[in-house]
Amino acid sequence: MSTLLERLARVARRASGGPALATKAAAAPAFALYAEGRASWTPRDPAALARAGYQANPVVHRAVRLVAESAASLPLIATGPGAERAGALLALLARPNPRESGTHLLETVYADLLLGGTAYLEAVSLDGRIAALQALRPGRMRMLPGPDGWPTAYLYTAGGRSRRFDLPEPGAAVAPILALALFHPDDETGGLAPIAAAAAALDIHNAASAWNKALLDNAARPSGALVFGGASLSEPQFDRLKAELEANYQGAANAGRPLLLEGGLDWKPLALSPRDMDFVAAKNAAAREIALAFGVPPLLLGLPGDNTHANYAEANRALYRQTLIPLATRTAQALAGWLEPAFGPVDLEPDLDRIEALAVERESLWRRVEAADFLSVAEKREAVGYPPAMPQEPGSR
Repeated sequence: MSTLLERLARVARRASGGPALATKAAAAPAFALYAEGRASWTPRDPAALARAGYQANPVVHRAVRLVAESAASLPLIATGPGAERAGALLALLARPNPRESGTHLLETVYADLLLGGTAYLEAVSLDGRIAALQALRPGRMRMLPGPDGWPTAYLYTAGGRSRRFDLPEPGAAVAPILALALFHPDDETGGLAPIAAAAAALDIHNAASAWNKALLDNAARPSGALVFGGASLSEPQFDRLKAELEANYQGAANAGRPLLLEGGLDWKPLALSPRDMDFVAAKNAAAREIALAFGVPPLLLGLPGDNTHANYAEANRALYRQTLIPLATRTAQALAGWLEPAFGPVDLEPDLDRIEALAVERESLWRRVEAADFLSVAEKREAVGYPPAMPQEPGSR
């Protein structure tokens, strides 16, 4: 089957009434083929974005790890009327299964939310009690909707085998699957991942890195032109010159090597204009947009900015207040509501007193409360988040 160019060439020869083109010197009508330049984007599905982002982009990788690891390390405490009965629940969350700790489990959940927008937890029952919790891969899970569009079951496929998890009536028993999802404006059951919102910036950042790598492979300098002062180079001369340039002058190892030219050849470097060099600023701007989507201050990712100690401390507090604490609080509330049929009603929340980055804020609050002479001791304790009455030790009066 002939190619498009061959067919166009035949049409040109028929239109000119001339013979077939036999040599380079033969004249023939020319065709100019133009294609609209379009950007090449990463497919907008979680698997492709995770490969292009978490597995191939240092900014995304660090942002995901920073949020997931920091949020998972926040200690959870039980509050409210059922706090005294929450020992078994806290023990399960501390050691959810024999293979991993609670911190590792939550780290997986948060990473799934950041990269896919949705995370799934399975409650493993043994003899009528919840014996273990484990995270399931979102890419292997499929939701089975009911007549009203809400899920009635989940189908999990792994290793060529599928497992069906039917959901009980709300409040009747612990559902075998807990689905956690970030807000999505067009999907009631699925979530919109931060990496999806940063997909355009991710592609720009990766493309700029690829451009830098290509520049290093070409002797770490802009390309140039070899100008021949004679009439033309023969085909063997052109091929030999091209092979010598690729073998002896291309690559970072040959950077700065002097170029030996034969008679009639002149090297004309093609310098980049300031507009062409703007890709550096574009790469930095793309990195900041990625950090913005994940809720991480760019300073904490080593991006260019006001890198001072005071700014770093403020950025660290902003990370906890605006990203980590809301994410951990939302997840803790979902876990408490999910496991309530088995462990009773209890409120779970992060223990803010044990967050070192917020120690300055807590100290300021205690100082202000201590100076409030119009408050009683019980009111002061309640104002800083402690029970109004101190528990008495056994045997004390």
